[in-house]
Amino acid sequence: MITRKFIDVPAGTIHVAMAGSGRPVMLLHQTPRSWDEFRDVLPLLGKHYRAIAMDTLGYGDSSRPPMGNDSIENWAKVVISVMDALEIPRAAIVGHRTGGIIATELAANYPDRIEAAVLFAVPFIDAAFRASHSGPPPVDNVTAQADGSHLTKLWSMRQPWYPPGNTDLLERFVVDAVKAGPRAPEGHLVAWRYVMETQLPKIRCPVLIAAPDKDPHTYPFARKLAASIAGSKLVDIPGGMVPLPDQMPQEFARVVVDFLG
Repeated sequence: MITRKFIDVPAGTIHVAMAGSGRPVMLLHQTPRSWDEFRDVLPLLGKHYRAIAMDTLGYGDSSRPPMGNDSIENWAKVVISVMDALEIPRAAIVGHRTGGIIATELAANYPDRIEAAVLFAVPFIDAAFRASHSGPPPVDNVTAQADGSHLTKLWSMRQPWYPPGNTDLLERFVVDAVKAGPRAPEGHLVAWRYVMETQLPKIRCPVLIAAPDKDPHTYPFARKLAASIAGSKLVDIPGGMVPLPDQMPQEFARVVVDFLG
C-alpha cells in the first residue's frame, strides 16, 4: 500500500508518498519529475523499509514559492525539515539525478542525519562542468503555446533518452514538467550551479554510486564521482536510461536493497 500526505514545514507544504515500515529510506527525484518516478519502486522498497518519496519544493504537489531561492542547499534543508516532521532522526537517502545531487549535499553536511546514500545517475559538478553548462538548458525549456505545441516539444526533447515505444513514461514526464512550469528548465540550472567538488571530501557515510550506462548525461562522470568520495562503491546498471526508476523499478529497488542490506 502507498499512502500519501501533506506535511507543513517552514519552507511550505511538502507532498510525500510512503510505503512499508521499519528503517526509513528517503527517495529524492530528478527534476522536473515528482514522487511519481518512484511510483513502482515504493511498493518494492516498502517490503523491506519505511520508504518515503517526497516532492521537491516547487515540484509535483509540493508548494510553489516564488522563484529565486531555489538551490541544492535549500532543497536539502527541506528534506531535513520533512524528516523532523516525520520524527525521523536518521535515514538512508536515495537520490536520482537532481535528487542525487541533493543527497550528496545531505551526506556531506548532515552527517548526523544520513546513515547511507545511494546516488543514481549523478554528474560530477566541478568548475569545468559549471563552465560548460552556463547557457540555457537544452531540454525542458519551452514556452506555453495556445495550440499546445509546447507539449509536443517537451515530448520530442526527451524522447531520445527514453525506451522506444514506451509512451507511458513520456506521458508521466510531460505531466510533471507541465506542473513544474518555469521550474522545469530552472531545475537544471540549480543543479549546474552547485559547487560539488568542495562537498564530496566531507562525506563519511557509506555511499553507492549507481550508474545507468545508457544515460549519456551522467554515465561518463560515474568513475570520477566515485573516486572523489572516500570508500564509495560503484555499480553499473546495464540498459539503464534517463527515466531509470520508472523504466527499471525492479532493478532500481534491488540495487538499493542489496547495498543497504
